[in-house]
Amino acid sequence: MKKILLSLSGLLIAFVSFSQDAKSFERPAFETSILIDNQTVATPFKGSLEFEIHHRFGKMNNGITDLYGVYAPSNIRLGFNYGFTDKLMLGFGTTKDYKLQDFQWKYLLLQQTTGGEMPVTVSYYGNAVLDARSDDSFGPADQYKFIHRFSYFSQIIVARRFSYKYSLQVAPSMFYYNAVEVGRENLNFGIHAGGKANVIGSASVIAEYDYLFTEQPGFETKPNLALGVEIGTGTHVFQIFASNYSNIINQRNLLYNTNDFASGEFLLGFNITVRF
Repeated sequence: MKKILLSLSGLLIAFVSFSQDAKSFERPAFETSILIDNQTVATPFKGSLEFEIHHRFGKMNNGITDLYGVYAPSNIRLGFNYGFTDKLMLGFGTTKDYKLQDFQWKYLLLQQTTGGEMPVTVSYYGNAVLDARSDDSFGPADQYKFIHRFSYFSQIIVARRFSYKYSLQVAPSMFYYNAVEVGRENLNFGIHAGGKANVIGSASVIAEYDYLFTEQPGFETKPNLALGVEIGTGTHVFQIFASNYSNIINQRNLLYNTNDFASGEFLLGFNITVRF
């Protein structure tokens, strides 16, 4: 029975691969692997390398005192993504706040076709993040274990390029923290939505929104909202935006963001992606 199931699975995979290979694919819905802090369906081409710079200034609430957040404490991430194939991406990054070391992967499952046979592009994204702070950041010393430092994130990203100007994506998400504060949930679920609208030439308006479904009794969590501009070239993509979150890493943004965009608790940030 196992041999029959394996044979059928192999035939199904081969059929899906052949069906996709035989079609003409639509241009990518997004220029780069990231849409502000969230991933897109895009992966680097085989053998290509992406270098990512994420910078988040402080909140603008203090006005001119700290030059609207420019002189406030900031958060940064440096990351590398490599295309092992045209569909498989592996990456690594390091983030200043909480000393987070992330290992990430993405696989392109389905591609939108020009003829409408496949109306969307679908990718799977996941990461494993190590919190490298001191041991006492994880509770009583007698209960500390190295595994408490890890968290994990997974999502299925579904995107559609509606025209040369408009692309949208949505991504149900699940993430798990091995150790959390009392009252928080280890296993959590959320949703991401994002989009891009070309304005003129290589300049586009970009936006994203994240919402945490899992309630955290005794803790306040706000949805994530960002709006910005993206300018792309053949080798660089530059994004500048305003957002109410600064953690950069997906699971931290969803679980720990307490800033209310509507109350003016937002900050400026930028991303630079360099492709080799």
